[in-house]
Amino acid sequence: MVLTVAIDEAARGPLIGSMVMAGVLVDEEDIESLKSIGVKDSKLLSQKKRVALFKKINSIVKKHKILVVSPKEIDAALESDDLNLNWLEAQTSAKIINALKPDKIIIDCPSNNVSAYKKYLLNLLDNKKVDAVVEHKADLNYVECAAASILAKVTREEEIEKIKKEAGDFGSGYMADPKTAKFLKENAEKHPDIFRKTWAPYKKMLAMKKQKKMDEF
Repeated sequence: MVLTVAIDEAARGPLIGSMVMAGVLVDEEDIESLKSIGVKDSKLLSQKKRVALFKKINSIVKKHKILVVSPKEIDAALESDDLNLNWLEAQTSAKIINALKPDKIIIDCPSNNVSAYKKYLLNLLDNKKVDAVVEHKADLNYVECAAASILAKVTREEEIEKIKKEAGDFGSGYMADPKTAKFLKENAEKHPDIFRKTWAPYKKMLAMKKQKKMDEF
């Protein structure tokens, strides 16, 4: 019996809200069960289908762990001298792996430099000799990684709904969405905690507002 932890994230890039990372601990004998219920990369599924699969996945895997990384934590990492978003993702993955204690790991790599990312991640693990698969598009190539992507995506969507109840509808949270861009313009200072302040659109908006106040003065 080989126990594998597969990890994926949701919402690495949006301006609003948390990034969510999920890991599933799967017995190799249960891989076919995940395939049989229709598990695939969360981006290829409807929101309704993802929600339906969430409970089914958790009934098949041995364990799972989900970590929500707040905008404040993301900003702190990007403002530090020795961290970036990739290293923050690796550190969060390591927390999941160390908690679930697998024989093998499968990681959807966020970095262009796969070997450097793998080395950094392994150095953070309690078991540094764990069998490690670290590659791009792992959520497309491994059903267990796809399962993790569904848990992460559904959790992210739940987080977004909580924020919308407090702050109002801002669309997807990505700047390509006109509703998000409009929300930023009107709420950059009203609801600061929901934004990733190190993201260029937020910094640009604050600078514009500051300049406008100076001009009015």
